[in-house]
Amino acid sequence: MTVKNKRRWLIILQYCIGWTIAFLFLSIVRGEGTIEQGSVQFEFWDSVITSMVMGPFFGSISGAALILTEEYGYKHVSFPKLLVLRVVYCILFVTLMVLVAYWVYGENLTLIEFAFEPGSFAIYFYIVTVDIFMFGLRQVSLHFGSNNLSKLMFGKFYNPREEERIFMFLDLQSSTTHAERLGHIKYSKMIQDCFNDLGVVVENESEIYQYVGDEVVLTWKLQDGLRNQNCLKAYFNFKGQLDKRSQHYLDQYNCQPHFKAGINHGLVTVAEIGKYKKEIAYHGDAINTAARIQAKCNEFKQALLISESLKEKLNLSGFSCEELGSIPLKGKKEKVLIYSVHQLNA
Repeated sequence: MTVKNKRRWLIILQYCIGWTIAFLFLSIVRGEGTIEQGSVQFEFWDSVITSMVMGPFFGSISGAALILTEEYGYKHVSFPKLLVLRVVYCILFVTLMVLVAYWVYGENLTLIEFAFEPGSFAIYFYIVTVDIFMFGLRQVSLHFGSNNLSKLMFGKFYNPREEERIFMFLDLQSSTTHAERLGHIKYSKMIQDCFNDLGVVVENESEIYQYVGDEVVLTWKLQDGLRNQNCLKAYFNFKGQLDKRSQHYLDQYNCQPHFKAGINHGLVTVAEIGKYKKEIAYHGDAINTAARIQAKCNEFKQALLISESLKEKLNLSGFSCEELGSIPLKGKKEKVLIYSVHQLNA
């Protein structure tokens, strides 16, 4: 199973669990110490069993809708239209729930009577609220990065700790020239398109650590980045995606964007920082060195540079390396041996 498919199944699993918990909560609230106003009476344990069945069913639908929105909606639909589509989705989602509930509980009632039973609108409001809450929680999760929200909630990063990681600094070539030629608005749209296309690196188990202007920082746990040479393949997969969409960039921006990159690995400290805006931050010489290596790309007229220490850990099957020598890097006392990397049969 590909990394992308694993991610999809994880979203569906999270939504199945979320909706099951939501339905169980509703069953407990309605089943303990309350009296139904309508003619339809819910037995507590029947309601619990129904929640256990319907939670995964509706969770799968809701999760699939979110996946479609993330993978296709954000690229092709403006936010106002996306909001309208979300409202339409909520109406259809509630309608489907009513139809299923009517099939299970609607004896001796017409569909219209069942749908407008006393107390029904409170349930509809609850369902819409849960959907909005889960959608909002997903957006917060995307902001912090894969799996980081749960780690923040459980205080995993409250105390600084050390991790061995790989960092890649990606920077747009000739960014100043592009910005002057396109203007700020169109230039920003091009950056948006580029970073949307950067989504292909999810297949290489990459985490996006930071966006800084026209630069982005990717990171991997050491073993994840070394496995299948993910840290190198991520760059060339991104390059391939930009090449595949070259006609789009030529039509919209009259240029073909190219990115240069520097990669290094080492021991870093990870910690939760900030009081009013939380963020997970990495600190250490390995990050600074990766940034300095990337800054040497223009000097050597190379697209991808890596440190010697990282080269020694990779098997480089399918890639060729050229030693460029030991060079001084700003802020470092000792020189660093760097290599250019090229993909074979590209």
